[in-house]
Amino acid sequence: MRDEKLLKSLPQRAYSATQVLKNEARIANKMSIAMTKLMEMAGAAVFDYLQLTYPNTDKLLVLCGKGNNGGDGFVIARLAQAHGMAVTVYLCCQPTELKGDAKIAFEHLLASQVTLIYQNERTLSAGFLSDEQFHLVVDAVFGIGFKGALPKEIAQLVEVVNDSYLPVVSVDVPSGLNASTGYVENTAITAKATVTFIAAKQGLFTGQAANYCGHLYFASLTLAESFEHTISSNVYIQSCCSQGRAKLPSNPKRQPASHKGNVGQLLTIGGGQGMPGAIRLASEAALRAGASLVTVCCHGDNVSMVANGRPELMLLAADQQALTDSHFYQKAKWLLCGPGLGQSDWAQGLFDCVLSSCKPCVLDADALSLLAKQPSYRQDWVLTPHPGEAAKLLACSIADVEQNRFAAVQQITEKYGGICVLKGAGTLIGDGHDVWINTSGNSGMASGGMGDVLSGIIAALAMQMSSTIDAVRLAVYIHGAAADRLAMQSGKIGMLASDLLPQIQHLLNQKSTKIYDHGIEYNKR
Repeated sequence: MRDEKLLKSLPQRAYSATQVLKNEARIANKMSIAMTKLMEMAGAAVFDYLQLTYPNTDKLLVLCGKGNNGGDGFVIARLAQAHGMAVTVYLCCQPTELKGDAKIAFEHLLASQVTLIYQNERTLSAGFLSDEQFHLVVDAVFGIGFKGALPKEIAQLVEVVNDSYLPVVSVDVPSGLNASTGYVENTAITAKATVTFIAAKQGLFTGQAANYCGHLYFASLTLAESFEHTISSNVYIQSCCSQGRAKLPSNPKRQPASHKGNVGQLLTIGGGQGMPGAIRLASEAALRAGASLVTVCCHGDNVSMVANGRPELMLLAADQQALTDSHFYQKAKWLLCGPGLGQSDWAQGLFDCVLSSCKPCVLDADALSLLAKQPSYRQDWVLTPHPGEAAKLLACSIADVEQNRFAAVQQITEKYGGICVLKGAGTLIGDGHDVWINTSGNSGMASGGMGDVLSGIIAALAMQMSSTIDAVRLAVYIHGAAADRLAMQSGKIGMLASDLLPQIQHLLNQKSTKIYDHGIEYNKR
């Protein structure tokens, strides 16, 4: 259920947890709001959300830690009890550990009729949660200052809650999730919704966060606008509703007298022996995204399979020398290399040809593995790794990449130049200075060939737009939005990469790429 009076939008910028922790008190002081008052406002915002979303809930369990996140939980519990709910607070610490505003909120709570259970007196069991004592759980154990692994006792509590039938609403961030990186070291609360405050925390929008945050509801607590105007960030959230630097680039337009020469020719290179599918998907996606001429350089054994049913594709069966001598190579405006390329000597020769060229290019799939073996630096290329390929590029583990996807994007652009698209939930797009978090897309895209389609869209839009970073950002959003349209029509399971192709064409011919609000609900209160 959604309140239509709410302005559904996204903040323009996203911040690390450190930035928020260091500056929220300063911004509150600037606006003459005491921190105790801010805690009351945060608790009230969550309680408002509970009333809006779960209007029939009258049995509430609130899990509270010792920090300010727990203090927010105390306020929520007090408000819920005053509203007539039966409320139980499970305190994951000793009362003597409470300090500052959290201690004040706890003392106010003691004057109410809320039931208090202390962790050292009773372990929260599956049986305790399954006897219909509660309709809803509020998670206020750890806030945005948390990083690392949950302590053993809390991890056990989290697993019990996650295994229960009860919906969970997390306060600011699901306990166990790193709000700066989106990484979960051992476990975290799997929330139905997360009510976050003041500023968008970047870790809530990428990587593993998608498994834990649920629906995101943003409550500004009246500080968001001042925070964003005062505190700088080079991380932006791009959605159909974004404004400013995060606003989606406009779709490319065609003049009435445009002809195929105005857009130019794309040369796609891949499709090694036995692997025709990937380069076909990338090439056809490029056609659907507006590339006027697409030539496919593939292994001779694959020519008929790549061309089958798509006569608009031109074919070139070539090795390194034949490619270099080809007029297709000479006339190409952009190159796309990697889908299905393989790691053979034939593949290496074609890749060397791309490296030695002066043409802008998109490197994907096997081309990234080859690049990792012979690092090179260029500003005129787009690299599109998934976490495994990013790990190869950085000579680290996949876990290292996932621990901080923002750092990985930055390191790849520093080492290789150009633009990096780190794929996955909450795809990141970095140009060496700014990072954009994409909000379109869904788990139905976890199927073969999706990345190949994306590389084709990127190359095609780069040929049609004056700014490469704008082309990449729009391509990533369109790619996800096409999958979102399919998910609404047919569901996520069984979604194929080729299913996206007509949706891509449809979206690029609309005045707006807006499908629905992928973002978080935004309340200016």
